[in-house]
Amino acid sequence: MILSRLDDMKAEETVTIDLRGKSLFSDYMIVTSGRANRHVGAIAENVAKGLKETGIKSIHIEGLPNCDWVLIDSGDVIVHVFRPEVREFYNLERLWTQKPAAAKAI
Repeated sequence: MILSRLDDMKAEETVTIDLRGKSLFSDYMIVTSGRANRHVGAIAENVAKGLKETGIKSIHIEGLPNCDWVLIDSGDVIVHVFRPEVREFYNLERLWTQKPAAAKAI
């Protein structure tokens, strides 16, 4: 449902990251972009509306006032909607998809 709504709203460069076994707080993270602040806000509001319509009541949303980066936490899935410049700066995909480096002996 989330991916369908993102597609309907013309979200760009959507990436789904499987967090099972990597994180205790969520199973999946979705990272996507909107073209401008208004687009980011519209995407986030549409996804939140869809989650509520499917019966998910405990949705936490941060960042709607500025719409540079909006986080939607629905429990099992966390959605990050960014403006392109903000997404590039934080680069969450790299953070969550890189394999941990082996510890070096001293």
